[in-house]
Amino acid sequence: MKLRKALITAGGKGTRLRPITYVHNKHLIPLVNKPMLQYAIEYVASAGIKEIGIITNPEFEDLEKAFGNGKMFGVRLTYIPQEAPLGLAHAVITGESFLKGEPFVYYLGDNILRGGIQPFLNAFHENKSDCHLVLSKVRDPQRFGVPEIVDERIISIEEKPEKPKSDYAVTGIYLYNESIYEAVHAIQPSPRGELEISDAHQYLIEHKRKVTFSEITGWWKDTGKPEDLLEANRMLLQDVQNQHSGYSDDKSVLAGQVFLSEGSVVENSIVRGPVHIGKNCRILNSYLGPYTCIGNGCEILNSEIEYSILMDDAAIRDVDIRIEGSILGKSAVIRKTEGIPANHRFIIGDRSQIQIR
Repeated sequence: MKLRKALITAGGKGTRLRPITYVHNKHLIPLVNKPMLQYAIEYVASAGIKEIGIITNPEFEDLEKAFGNGKMFGVRLTYIPQEAPLGLAHAVITGESFLKGEPFVYYLGDNILRGGIQPFLNAFHENKSDCHLVLSKVRDPQRFGVPEIVDERIISIEEKPEKPKSDYAVTGIYLYNESIYEAVHAIQPSPRGELEISDAHQYLIEHKRKVTFSEITGWWKDTGKPEDLLEANRMLLQDVQNQHSGYSDDKSVLAGQVFLSEGSVVENSIVRGPVHIGKNCRILNSYLGPYTCIGNGCEILNSEIEYSILMDDAAIRDVDIRIEGSILGKSAVIRKTEGIPANHRFIIGDRSQIQIR
């Protein structure tokens, strides 16, 4: 049966991304100047799935304002509030009225990958699977659900094990037929009080359901921490187009892949790509290094920055050391005061102001 529906998670508190997430749903944090969740929606839409349920926190107006009814992506979005963050299997239960017992793609909205999800849909159908999981080799499997694989078969799955039985993580991309509904209702809460999706997968294995898998051959990132956001941004910037719709004077150097949006001005500055600069920015007497993403309306004066994300209307002024590996929230400002600094890394929330000596 052709998959017609997808469920995408966009809830949770994003505690590991504070202070940014005190103000923002983490799924709205920009990567290459697009909200993180937009990538998930686009991946699903490009696979031909038109009905998408978004699992949200009880307050989801910011998501609805950003994405509307989904028409701009050629899909129909339904927002489904989850009463509390009670686990990924609980989110499936929450979405049952939308799913109506059909097979579906389950996509965790903070997962970013290269190449889309069509190959996984193909494998799910070709194998006539009850459950198809997408795996990726990782250096820290203790952070994830981990499969035990024998003779190309998954024989068990354990959530965040102290002693992993493989170096694979179960990524946040799952494909199910109707058997998953029985599984999520059969399992019990874990010691942390959540209905774990890994337990639902283990239930399917123990009840002789056909659980198959694909391995991601490109890159994949679970963007749960600031360093993960920066790395996902870096990966996505590798595909940025070299396009100069804004203005740069003859004293400036734009080298490599630089996307300079309309209304933005670069004067007496060096920009080394890959870099993405949003609309109506001002870059003066500054250096922008590789893997930097600058939101709309930002200002960088007499400063240096690389491998960083600036959200809309952020500013860096007269800072005479290089800022790197940083995330600045909307309208955040970093400026210099007197003194000699060493080096700095920042994760600062919206409308914050920092003075550097």
